[in-house]
Amino acid sequence: MGMQLIETIEVGAGGAASIEFTSIPQDGTDLQVVLSSRSTDGNNYFGLQFNNDTGSNYNYKLLSGTGTAVSSATITSGSFLRIYSGDSDYTANTFGNSSAYIPNYTSNSAKSYSTDALNENNSTASIQNLGAGSWTGTSAITSLKIYGAIAQYSTASLYKITAD
Repeated sequence: MGMQLIETIEVGAGGAASIEFTSIPQDGTDLQVVLSSRSTDGNNYFGLQFNNDTGSNYNYKLLSGTGTAVSSATITSGSFLRIYSGDSDYTANTFGNSSAYIPNYTSNSAKSYSTDALNENNSTASIQNLGAGSWTGTSAITSLKIYGAIAQYSTASLYKITAD
């Protein structure tokens, strides 16, 4: 099994409303998104969509822990999946780290995904997010969009996993 970088995108001056990967090669088995990011609007996550699908075709479960508390959430028929980022309300210039894994992205069935992320706010908070979900679309994933209020210097890398 191999892991090959498809593309890395760094957000420039002024931030961005989205990061998009298009024309994703169809010769892999799985995809992995690796994100080092920070929001500019007080949220600790961005939306993640496949093939420009903005319909109610995304479902996921979330488990969040802070070291002193645990919470969970379930979203059905949402218009996006979540990928986590550093929160603009947290320590200045601190970026969160997250990863999303999408197996069987070229298949003609619904696609699952899993994500893990860590955000911290100096010594006052550290939040671990674990999520799993699905996109009900049955076409191969050819494009991927991360959207939200994305801060300058945020970086997203897309990898394909190959069988060789």
